[in-house]
Amino acid sequence: MSDRQLFIAAVAILSLTLTSCGPGTTSMFRVDASRSGTVSDAGPKSLDTLKWKYTAPDKVYSSPVAGDDEIYLGCNDGFLYAVSTDTGLLNWKFRTDGNVESTPALVGDTLYVGSWDNSLYAINTKTHGTKWKYPTKGPVSSSPVVVDDVVYFGSEDGRVYAVEADTGYEVWNFDAKGGVYSSPAVYGDHVFFGTMTGYLFAVDIKTGQEFWRFNAHQKIHSSPAVDGDKVYIGTDAKMVHAINIKTGQELWKKKTAGQVLSSPAIDGDRIIVGSKDGYVYSFDAGNGSRQWEFRTEGPVFSAPIVASDTVYIGSTDMHLYAITASRGNLRWKYRSDNKIYSSPTVKDGAVYFSSVNGSLYAIQ
Repeated sequence: MSDRQLFIAAVAILSLTLTSCGPGTTSMFRVDASRSGTVSDAGPKSLDTLKWKYTAPDKVYSSPVAGDDEIYLGCNDGFLYAVSTDTGLLNWKFRTDGNVESTPALVGDTLYVGSWDNSLYAINTKTHGTKWKYPTKGPVSSSPVVVDDVVYFGSEDGRVYAVEADTGYEVWNFDAKGGVYSSPAVYGDHVFFGTMTGYLFAVDIKTGQEFWRFNAHQKIHSSPAVDGDKVYIGTDAKMVHAINIKTGQELWKKKTAGQVLSSPAIDGDRIIVGSKDGYVYSFDAGNGSRQWEFRTEGPVFSAPIVASDTVYIGSTDMHLYAITASRGNLRWKYRSDNKIYSSPTVKDGAVYFSSVNGSLYAIQ
């Protein structure tokens, strides 16, 4: 596996989703627009049964997104797959002209997803056809976020784009002067994202004008998580940073023993994140003090999802882990058939996740 794919795995793949019921279902990368990684639903606290397993025909770095009755998954064969949540059987698939390592965003009957063919697609989940296609000048590994009928996403061409969700018409684009693997977070009046040149940016949501920038001095593959006061981000410098949301000033930073390509989850006063050193960490959101650490047997690129005091996260040791959020104790672990770079999805008491060789699992 190339360094490029490892980088993508930490960003486009490391995605967690939450689904609401009925018309207007919304499900996207890191659960919500602020990329909190925390859901109100509960997943299994004890390991019961494998509900089903679906195997895609090529490698998978994109994470699954759950709709009302389908799971959507990107694949390196260039297709987006729609799989039944009940049976694990393929319902339909959509073709692009490049690897689909971006994680889709679902809003109503439209899926938004990037491809290595340099484009962002809007796909109708009813007709399975293209609603529109927006071209950039580089592969789109960044996972889109949709807020108030506008889609925000990054491209390896060094720009972040805002386009109308209905038409694909450009609202603005921002030149970050460095590849954008990081997936944007939206909070209040600003869009937050990291770049390969080591900057964390905040830009105006309406105009795309720069509000502030923070220099992390190393590449940023992690995607930001935002609360009312702070922006949390991991970096290739083995750091986790907390940044003042209004000023862009650093409030605290903590070092791990490995690069932090995983994206943080905000669970109340806890910040939970994985590291390439093989550990999952919990830090105090206020001052950054370490609350607990949990060891896996391989580098952790997967980003955590927190559901009802349980952290679900994958590791390259081939296991999906369920850990108590409050103390960092193991509830259970499940061995898959290969390394896990993607992140789990929780829906209706079940956990969905995929291994790198394309196996999509449903566990309840």
